[in-house]
Amino acid sequence: MTRLGAYVQVPFCQTKCTYCNFHTGVFSKELYPPYVHAICREVAEFPRLLRENGIAGVPEAVVDTVYFGGGTPSLLEPTSLAQIVQAINSSFPSQFEEVTLEADPDTISPEKAAAWREAGFNRISMGVQSFHDAELRAAGRMHRRTDVFEATKILRAAGFANLSFDLIAGLPHQTDRSWEESVEQLLQLRPEHVSIYMMEIDEGSRLGLEVLQNGERYSAKALPTDDSMASYYEHGCRQLAAAGYGHYEISNWGLPGFESRHNLKYWRREPYFGFGAGAHSFNGSQRWANAHDPASYADSIHQGRFPVEQLESVTRAQALEEELFLGLRQLAGIDLDGIESKYEKKLRPRLQELVAQGLVEWDGPRLRLSPGRLTVSNEVFVHLLE
Repeated sequence: MTRLGAYVQVPFCQTKCTYCNFHTGVFSKELYPPYVHAICREVAEFPRLLRENGIAGVPEAVVDTVYFGGGTPSLLEPTSLAQIVQAINSSFPSQFEEVTLEADPDTISPEKAAAWREAGFNRISMGVQSFHDAELRAAGRMHRRTDVFEATKILRAAGFANLSFDLIAGLPHQTDRSWEESVEQLLQLRPEHVSIYMMEIDEGSRLGLEVLQNGERYSAKALPTDDSMASYYEHGCRQLAAAGYGHYEISNWGLPGFESRHNLKYWRREPYFGFGAGAHSFNGSQRWANAHDPASYADSIHQGRFPVEQLESVTRAQALEEELFLGLRQLAGIDLDGIESKYEKKLRPRLQELVAQGLVEWDGPRLRLSPGRLTVSNEVFVHLLE
């Protein structure tokens, strides 16, 4: 039996964060109900849509994880979220073990939390990002530090025993002390799961473009240095380890038994189906992505058409690259002997230079990123993909 993940993309936000490079935005709430209807219809008609477009399904698959991402899925009415969960449960063989909802702290209320539990959600992922209001304001976030504490209290009272918090290392105005305080306060609340992301600078975000153009808007001149960001990350690694969190993927930590089951599917190249505008899917041999524009996506669904704007078959060479890239993101590393046997390809000569440089190391029969070099992991991945 194959374990299948279902991902639901909700591209709606209260405001666009300055650092965000996702295909999300601020839309009229009038778009929410027809968008939800389109997702439910896509779910219900998914087997037909795959069949008519020559895309293979996943035989004998059972959906065991569901993840609502965005955007800010918690902006949708709880009844709408429940409709989508029910549509997935009705349309696929299901044994839900982990059902995650991404939520901004200021969108959480006792009434919503109770309704989410009733709908079947058992895990909430909060975009905390920082516990300092000056950093949150500069990033364009709507919530404040006190909202995180109140939201955590509400979720615990509602019975949520699996919370995940995100922090960003490298926000404008962040300092050594403010970062240390954010980590301290996160550990005070003790979520079961933690993600730490390094600030990305690219032209896809307003802040990134401003930095690249040497501008001053969005507090672009107040960004920490790359060395500071690396030190923040390493400090987070030490503090989380001391608090009992297992570091299982470059950006992710969990208390024992609380690793993200859904996200592990991505890193292990297991199949998942995505629903909604911009959602991605993988059936083991093909990858595809829906149209990013919510209106175009909904229009395609309402006309009975597959909303896909990108479809590709994964070549053997691409699959090998993914095995290496995604496998090394996991702290457990990769079974290089198994991969060489599977792809009938000798990889050790290609990796010897990385071993010599101390970027990767052997852990028994497994090859992994060197623990002290995780902040330069992109160097390893670039070398692997050459």
